[in-house]
This record gives sequence, C-alpha cells and structure tokens, in this order.
Amino acid sequence: MYDEFANLYDGLMSDFDYENWFNYLESIFYKYHKKPKRVLEMACGTGNLSHFFAEKGYKLTCFDLSEEMLSIAYKKLNRFKNVKLFRQNMIDFKFKDKFEAIVSICDSINYITDDNDLLGTFKNVYDHLEDGGIFTFDINSYYKLKNIIGNNTFIEDREDIFYTWQNFYEEETNICNFYLSFFYSEDGENFRRFDEEHRERAYKIQEIVKLLNQVGFSRIDIYEAFTFNSPNDETERINFIALKE
Repeated sequence: MYDEFANLYDGLMSDFDYENWFNYLESIFYKYHKKPKRVLEMACGTGNLSHFFAEKGYKLTCFDLSEEMLSIAYKKLNRFKNVKLFRQNMIDFKFKDKFEAIVSICDSINYITDDNDLLGTFKNVYDHLEDGGIFTFDINSYYKLKNIIGNNTFIEDREDIFYTWQNFYEEETNICNFYLSFFYSEDGENFRRFDEEHRERAYKIQEIVKLLNQVGFSRIDIYEAFTFNSPNDETERINFIALKE
C-alpha cells in the first residue's frame, strides 16, 4: 500500500488545500484555548501538512508506515531542525515524549479496520498526550463510504496519468475495498501500469465515541470537517476533537 503510488501522490493531490487544513487545525487550537508547542502527527504521508507545522515553528514529531511516503517527506522536511520523522504504525507507535497535541488527517483512521486495533490506537494516543492535551482527527463518514464511494467506479484521465478506481462495499463488515489501476508516463510516450488495493472501514459516530470514551477521553466534540457545525446525515467528512482532561 502506497508503494509506487507514493511517487504520484503529490501530483494527484495537487488541488488539495493542505494550508487550509493547517489553518483549520490552528483554529481548533484557538477555539479550545490550546497553545501546543509539541505536536505529534500520525500517518503524515509525504509531509504536506507537516511542512506547515514546521514552518510555523512547532516542535513536530511525525510518523508514517510507508517507507516510500517517508522518503518523500524527508526531502521536504530535512531542512527543519524542529521536525523528527519516524517509521511507525498508528496501531502500536511508541515514543518517550508526550505531546500537547496529536493530529491525524486525510481519513487515516478509516484505514484501521479492526475494533481492537482502533482501541489500541486511541489508547496509545491517550497515553502519549500531556494532561490537558488535544487530539483531533477526521474520518470519511459512514454515509460517504457506503453511498458515495460504495460500489462505484471512478475514472480520471490527466495528461500523464490515467487511473481507474473501482470500489466494493462489504455490508457485513462495513469495509470498502478500493482497487486502483494506474497508467503513467515519465516521458510522455511510454506508459507503465501498477495496481494498488486499499481498505477503509465505515464507522458510525457512536462507534468512534464509544472507543474514545473507553480509553479515558471524557470530552469529545464532533464537527463537519473544516467547520464548527454539527454533522448531518449526508456529511462526507467528520472531524473529532477529544480532550484529555
């Protein structure tokens, strides 16, 4: 997962506004009267969000499971003295330090498809947070994975990349399987193909809240992503904020 795709990731996400996402995270800190200096970013990918944290002077620790993604992130972040980059798994990461804020974006949490693994992730987050710390993350909503992505197929044709994205939704497990086939050219003439498979689980809000409560988070707020509005039945991305009080 995210092997050869890592080299195409930034190009395919070129219209994605990471700066806006960073600004939203800072607005969350402001709303909750938090001024974190030490931040942990889980599943940092190629470091697009990390770059904004680094530029703003946060003491940032970030990790990802994909070596390929991390190698790209390293090229973006190695000039910053305030950033540490590691290869770790969200399920069982371990650091000696504690953090004032822990963040995860781009529906990384949906990639954890087992209840016990997600419980372990949340327990790890809780244990790595300072008292008074804040944990914020987003998910692709149950509605989006089941009804928008669901059993649909998407095709995109760009100048040097063509890909198909076929999806199959398992009703019994609430897991959406993504099958992607990429055709890309480095010279504009010769194309090569590779395939990737991804799985995301559709979680209902109450399932997430139950697991967060179970590890010790008592205050949990839920918003439609990039806003402070309550999500509705057709919200596609949901943001969670959990406080270690």
